[in-house]
Amino acid sequence: MKIIAISGSPRAGGNTETLLKVALDVLCERGIDTELISLAGKSILPCTACMACRSEERCILKDDFDPIYRDMVDSDGFIVGSPVYFGSATPELMALLDRAGYVSRHHGHRFNRKVGGAVAVARRIGQNFTFAQLLMWFMINGMIVPGSSYWNIAFGREKGDVLKDEEGIRTIRTFADNIAWLLKKIHQDRQEGE
Repeated sequence: MKIIAISGSPRAGGNTETLLKVALDVLCERGIDTELISLAGKSILPCTACMACRSEERCILKDDFDPIYRDMVDSDGFIVGSPVYFGSATPELMALLDRAGYVSRHHGHRFNRKVGGAVAVARRIGQNFTFAQLLMWFMINGMIVPGSSYWNIAFGREKGDVLKDEEGIRTIRTFADNIAWLLKKIHQDRQEGE
């Protein structure tokens, strides 16, 4: 079982990445393989709606999309995280999700029944809008999103500030624990069904 976390922040080592690492640490403690993918320094172009992905399970745009898409498909699920940019997720993360959604849907809905969810970080406000924006993508792609004790949001501006948000950290840890529990139940069910 493997969960990947994708940081949509263009800032390497920032609060979004830190929050995702908190989730991945919990998943590792529960025996789940994990991997962190940062979009910082990567090129993810916006979807051009060319629909070339209808014929092949890939995107024809020349950038860093395809290897990340493959990781998403090969995983049992994934968590995405974004800082809040004027009340929404980063353009890089939304470009990745838009394109992944199109490619997946044209090739058998590859994310259907995978487990995952989103996290959002802001200095002051906007997390709920960003969190909801990302959750809509998970829902339309047929994914299973476990809950937590609150919404998966946290506060922080400077690198590391998010670790001071004790309630936010607890919420993310509970969310990750619920992912691990759910993955194990699904895995057990699949084994019993064979």
